[in-house]
Amino acid sequence: MTAHRTTGGPGTATEPLPTRAPDSADTIARGLVRGDERCLDAAYHRWGGLVHTLAARALGDAREAEDVTQQVFVAAWRGRATFRPDLGSLPAWLVGITRRKTADALTARTRRTALASALGSALQHGTGTTGEPERVLDRMLVTEELARLPRVQRDVLALAYFADLTQTQIAHRTGLPLGTVKSHARRGLRRLRHSLAPAATGG
Repeated sequence: MTAHRTTGGPGTATEPLPTRAPDSADTIARGLVRGDERCLDAAYHRWGGLVHTLAARALGDAREAEDVTQQVFVAAWRGRATFRPDLGSLPAWLVGITRRKTADALTARTRRTALASALGSALQHGTGTTGEPERVLDRMLVTEELARLPRVQRDVLALAYFADLTQTQIAHRTGLPLGTVKSHARRGLRRLRHSLAPAATGG
């Protein structure tokens, strides 16, 4: 069945989706706003190369650029309701998202570099905590990001990494069940590591 298409602006009847894959930039843009996953795929195939090129040029790293590219299209899908095809083109909107995600990736890289340097210094001079390097890094991550966590996660991690309490001791001190303490510690550490990780690809 042949699809009919309207050409009016906002407020007109929504055009039926074409039976074939969307092709024109306008059709892709309006379909994306409506939540048509085919249009997200079409946007990725048409402008994914542009996004990757811009990210790679800014980051100087093809793998990071791939991560940023995925982030851009995830962000576009999640934020599709904010895009106004009548006010701007989809490629321009994607470029704007690319710039923001690239800036985020550069910031995360700087923070990771600083943490790695501090970790190396701590291990070389014997400062910080004793034990495995990962535990030293965990302390640094907690110091950097602890205040951003939910209160219970923050309290559990503070007791674990600043007071050197075991999870059993934390359970006794806080009155929380041991399983709850373990869950909060695990979720808190996951959030801390994610906040300093390279741009995620779909989380």
